[in-house]
Amino acid sequence: MSAKTTPDRRATPPSPAQSPQRPAARFNDRLEQATRGAMARVAGNRKTGRMVVAFVLAFSIFAIANPRVFLSPLNMQNIGVAAPEIGVIAIAMMLAMLTGGIDLSLVAIANLSAITIVSLYSGIAASDPALAESLTIPILLAGVVVGIGCGVLNSVLVSVVGITPILATLGTMQILNGIAVVTTGGSTLYGAPAGLSAFGRTALGPVPLLFVVFIVIAALVALFVSRTPLGRKIQLEGANPVAARYSGISSRTVLTSTYTIGGALAGVAGVLFLARNPTASADYGASYVLLVIVIAVLGGTNPNGGFASVAGIVLATLTLQIVSSGFTALRLSSYEYAIAQGVILIAVMVLDYLMANRRSRRSRVEPGPPPTPPGLADSSSTTLTDSH
Repeated sequence: MSAKTTPDRRATPPSPAQSPQRPAARFNDRLEQATRGAMARVAGNRKTGRMVVAFVLAFSIFAIANPRVFLSPLNMQNIGVAAPEIGVIAIAMMLAMLTGGIDLSLVAIANLSAITIVSLYSGIAASDPALAESLTIPILLAGVVVGIGCGVLNSVLVSVVGITPILATLGTMQILNGIAVVTTGGSTLYGAPAGLSAFGRTALGPVPLLFVVFIVIAALVALFVSRTPLGRKIQLEGANPVAARYSGISSRTVLTSTYTIGGALAGVAGVLFLARNPTASADYGASYVLLVIVIAVLGGTNPNGGFASVAGIVLATLTLQIVSSGFTALRLSSYEYAIAQGVILIAVMVLDYLMANRRSRRSRVEPGPPPTPPGLADSSSTTLTDSH
């Protein structure tokens, strides 16, 4: 008898009142999960969104203040040409700060790379100009290799010797600046491959080719940080070094790779220096050290490590370049722009501190999830039992 009733009970279809509820409940669960995911992405990109607002606001202010000069095609092109060299160094600074460190030697590395390129080219061109032009690519690669070598030096000091990054890179910055002064004799060196200068003047429509290179580098670094195992290790090293060590991640390997890649990017920035202006000197970009730190922090990089946004770096680079160009259009001095950089850096740090405190207070007072009603728990257990 029971053998006959058991199949009948399994074959009994759900009541009309129950059948629409289960799909509706599943739909509500999926909708809630999608909403939470969207809110999490918005929270993660909050600083990037802030940079979009800052970019639009800065552009609007200077466009209204002096539209004739600021909105001229020449000024727009100058912004696109000047931003890449600063932006590439800022991305290298972002990588160092992502591990919880900093690299103050990046501008000095870029200068030494540019000086190496000009010295090699001029030395060869003095006896055979045609040979110098034919060796353009090897000469440029030599400049990048110098940057890589300087990055390796920083990585040894930080990861092997164990010197604090700010002190290690401050020391190498002084050494590299001294080498640059000795090499140049304190004067400006002239001469760069003609192909590199032509590349710096080339544009794709209204967009300078140098800016396209900057965007490509930014996209590659963003993919590296977010998609590769090494990139994730760099983030974890900055977010929680203890957890990274217990996870089997070699801190020495991560730091060595990070500072070496930063040196390579600084070497590329030295090439961009010459593409924009075929001269090299020991004091070129003396104000860039503070500027790239401001860009990194303004773009959403956590100075303590663990989080950074390459998109935020690109937007911050453009925003500060717009501010610089706007100050020039309004005939304000470079010293006033330096003051503005310091004010922006402190303001961003204070704002981030206040927002972090606000979020922590909210998380402490936020109530937990409501308990499951007894009736719903009983029906769930009944359903599981019936399914067996």
